[in-house]
Amino acid sequence: MSHEVRTVTESEFPDWLRARRIAFLQPPVVPDEEVAQRLPYVDLRRTRGVFDGGRCVATLRSFAQRLTVPGGARIGASAVTNVSVLPTHRRRGLLSRLMAAELAEAKDRGDAVSTLVAAEYPIYGRYGYGPATWITEWTVDVRRAGLDPRWAGPDDGGRVDLVEAADVRAFGPGLHDRLGAVRHGVVDRDRRAWEIGTGAVVLPGRPWTEPLYATYRSVAGEVEGYVCYTTDDTWEDKQPLCSATVRDLIAVTPAAERALWHFVCSHDWTTTVRSGHRAPDDLLPLLLPDPRAARVTTHADLVWLRILDVVRALETRTYAASGALVLELADPAGLAGGRYRLDASPQGASCVPTTASADLSMDVAALGTLYLGDESAMRLAALGRVEECRPGAAAAADALLRTSRRPWCPDMF
Repeated sequence: MSHEVRTVTESEFPDWLRARRIAFLQPPVVPDEEVAQRLPYVDLRRTRGVFDGGRCVATLRSFAQRLTVPGGARIGASAVTNVSVLPTHRRRGLLSRLMAAELAEAKDRGDAVSTLVAAEYPIYGRYGYGPATWITEWTVDVRRAGLDPRWAGPDDGGRVDLVEAADVRAFGPGLHDRLGAVRHGVVDRDRRAWEIGTGAVVLPGRPWTEPLYATYRSVAGEVEGYVCYTTDDTWEDKQPLCSATVRDLIAVTPAAERALWHFVCSHDWTTTVRSGHRAPDDLLPLLLPDPRAARVTTHADLVWLRILDVVRALETRTYAASGALVLELADPAGLAGGRYRLDASPQGASCVPTTASADLSMDVAALGTLYLGDESAMRLAALGRVEECRPGAAAAADALLRTSRRPWCPDMF
């Protein structure tokens, strides 16, 4: 029987959810409450399924997203999520058909890039995605860290205060928006995400534990950062062995970032702090007197990026140096391939199709990896993923594309 790839109707949405649940190794029962809670926030025009005899056997949906690129501009992205194939229908090309339909529609819609968070590393490179941001998680042995146990707050005139969830929902969206101005790789976080993150909305099957919230306010009284964290109450032989786990920490100034980490690591009784997913160049380890007290427990790719509009993508971001590059891009899907000349400077950039000789040759996935400035063209050339058509072109690309801070996305999607 042929498999039909198409968008999902409202009446088919519970079956779509059931297929996604099974593929994600979750119980196959979809409560009416879950359908009612999710449906208003799902764009069925961008929700696809593969149907076999009327039953949904594979899923994918996307939604509009804004991605902050180097320089602070935001670019339109099609964020892909909820991708799954039932175990009975693996290896039949169903995912390839779903991805082809999604990417073609995103291109027609005018999205410059497509983004996703990959559950498995090897899958999405064949669709033109490259890993563009990474996360690192540290576990801090507070007893070894060497922090002053007498610390009682910032010494810069700012202050740290405990706040309530309702306060976070009020100032959080604006603070997160400001983060994008100082950190590239950030994607927008809508109000519903804040409601879920602060317990105003509890999703079925996800038990809620109320965390603690604290803000850092500057000497002028402005909120420049906040942290959301949980604690436990673990003792052994009359000794406290308690831990704190950071769920979210957003800071738009270095002072706020330093103060909030110092605050979390200075709780009485707390002997372990788990950082949550942070940028690989987060300040946390080096602000400790003994950075070895922060042990890396996770280091992994997070956001994968697929270029759909080369000209708009390269012209939207900024560049630290001046120079020109001719890029030869291979794209088997026919969405973004070709030869392009990039002329870039700190004042701006232009990118146009060209017939000039290429300086660098790569596939579109490699450009996705290089786009946000995290990876080195020299390193990709050494790996055979980038070909230097002109000696020194990879080093020239690094001078243009790489950024002083690494991109970071604090959100899963």
